[in-house]
Formats: sequence, C-alpha cells, structure tokens
Amino acid sequence: MRIGVPKEIKTHEYRVGLTPLSVREYVAAGHSVLIETGAGAGIGADDEVYRAAGGTIAADADEIFATAEMIVKVKEPQPTEWRKLRENQILFTYLHLAADPEQAAGLMESGCTAVAYETVTDAKGGLPLLAPMSEVAGRLSIEAAGAALKRNLGGRGLLLGGVPGVPAARVVVIGGGVVGTHAARMAIGLGAEVSVIDRSLPRLREIDELFAGRVRTRFSTLGAIEEEVLQADVVIGAVLIAGAAAPKLLTRAMLPQMRKGSVIVDVAIDQGGCFEMSHPTTHDDPTFVVDGVIHYCVASMPGAVPLTSSHALNNATLPYGLALAARGVAAIDDDPGLHAGLNVRRGKIVHPAVAEAIGHHVQKIEQAHAAHGRIH
Repeated sequence: MRIGVPKEIKTHEYRVGLTPLSVREYVAAGHSVLIETGAGAGIGADDEVYRAAGGTIAADADEIFATAEMIVKVKEPQPTEWRKLRENQILFTYLHLAADPEQAAGLMESGCTAVAYETVTDAKGGLPLLAPMSEVAGRLSIEAAGAALKRNLGGRGLLLGGVPGVPAARVVVIGGGVVGTHAARMAIGLGAEVSVIDRSLPRLREIDELFAGRVRTRFSTLGAIEEEVLQADVVIGAVLIAGAAAPKLLTRAMLPQMRKGSVIVDVAIDQGGCFEMSHPTTHDDPTFVVDGVIHYCVASMPGAVPLTSSHALNNATLPYGLALAARGVAAIDDDPGLHAGLNVRRGKIVHPAVAEAIGHHVQKIEQAHAAHGRIH
C-alpha cells in the first residue's frame, strides 16, 4: 500500500504521523511511504533522515492526498485537508468528531474511511492509541497549572508544592483514568495536596493503592465535586467518554464561589470540554478568565512536546497502522479493536457514540457490509 504523511498544519502542531523509525517498518513490510517535505522538522527529523529510512519526499500535501491510499496524521484534518480526501482512501488519525460536526460532515462528503485513534480499543476495553497522549497531557496539565498560578500571569501567586511552613496548593483531579492518574503523579511529585474524583470505586481503590494513600479519593457526586472545587487552587478536568462529548461537570454557577486566581485546566477540550465555560485555546493564547478563575483550554496539549509525543504515539499506532496497510479496512473484520476505531465509512457515521453526539443517524457496520460487500 502507498502511505502518505502530510505535514501537520494546525496551529503550533509540531508532531508527525510517522517517525523515521516507523517509516522503516512500513517499508520493510513492503509498503511505500510518501512524506511531505518538512513534515518531521518539529521532531528534528529532516527529509534526508526520512529518505534514509526508505521514504520518498513529496513537494507538497496535494501530491500526498492525490496519490496515497492511506493518510497517517496526528491531528484531525483541517477544512483544506478534508476537501482533498476521497472515496476508498483510509484516514488514520485523531478525529474527536463528537465536538466537531463540521469536520464530520466534511469526512462524510469525502467518502473516505476514517479510523480514529481515540476510539480504537484493546482486549480489555482500554484505549491504547489515546493512552500515550493522555499520559503526556496529564503531566503537562500540572506544568500548565503551575505556570498559570504565578501572580505575573494573573494567578494566586501560589507555588504548587509550597515550602516548609507554607501550605501547598490544593489540586483536584476530576477523572481517575490515564490523564487523571498522570496529573496526580506529577502534582504529588511537586508536593501538592491532591484529590482525585471518579465514579468508579474499583478505580479509586487502585489509585489509593498506587499512590499509597498520598491522594484523597472521592466518589463522584455533584456534592463532592462542588465541595472539592470550591476549596481548590487547581482543578484538572480529565473526564472521557470514548467517542462522545465530555459531560459538563463544573458549571458557570460555581465559578464566582471559587478562589480568585485559581486555575482550571480542561484536558477534555478536544471532546468539547468538561467545564461549562470551556472553549479551545492555543499555545499562543492559552488562557482566559471568567469570574476571576483562569481557564487553560489548549487543544492538543502534547503538541508542545512533539519529540516525546510523536515517538510515544508511534509506539502505540504502529501495529494497527501496519495491519491496515496490509489488508486495508478489511483488517477490521478480524480485529474488534480496529472495528471500534472506525468512525466514518462511505459517507456514513458508523460509531454510535459519535453519531449520538452530533445528532446523526448511525449506520451499523453490518449494514455497510450488506450494502457494499466486505469492507476493504
């Protein structure tokens, strides 16, 4: 198969869909890989490094979209990109369609087959292609919060870990999954006082054991969230429902009651955000203030550390990408995990959570088989 890797064009996105190490694996498996010139610049990989790995350099994205059978990216395609997609072409990338009906419509119109990293599952029901970026984002969320707490940036002027004789900051993490766990790890490491809120008692028990009782665990109720948030210096939103829009767990009504200069970091912003007032921001202008509370809502936070992020992402996506390259989307027939990753097929939304989120009728995969034969 002919694989295409365009340069990411979203603002401050420096990651790359395939690293040179991954290109070498695709080539060794008998595939050809076309990389847009400069695509790896953000991770320090120039065109010669990609040529040495067996790739071919394309002068622009047009050539890639016009000739590749599968497009491998990091971020969701932008309007200029989804208009270049075509029927029977596979798109393998993060999509986050639940919060982006315009993109969903664009992908449906293209007729492409879109497989989303964030809804691919493993044998245990986990999200193996979302996990590495969740790890990075969870850790970065505490770095971002620590910076935003500084007085010169509008924060309370509080050091996360405090010093002897001065209390540490209170950090509340809503969601005990991958993002929340790594956020808690970083906050504890810096000496903060940490609470984790989750609706799963088994997960709270795991977190309690993992951190040897160094975090306060709370079962998620409206009252528990409100109580913790109103006493917090930092709130990390780390809630995820695979494929669906994030629930709004921190309301506008709570903000006037929160500490002035406190910081909330919405890591769920790619799925629409889990705080009522959240809207996407960029690394150029990462925060905004509502009722004295600083909101940090940078979409694609891992893009700020592209070297770490690209390699971590490629480590996870490579086996799935090779399977798609070997057999096309027919690989889904034999892999329930890839089956869960299929969001759009032949102009139809086929992922139930995505369809519900954007108010669109879902066409089941079985119906697609009947209408079009075996998926290929």
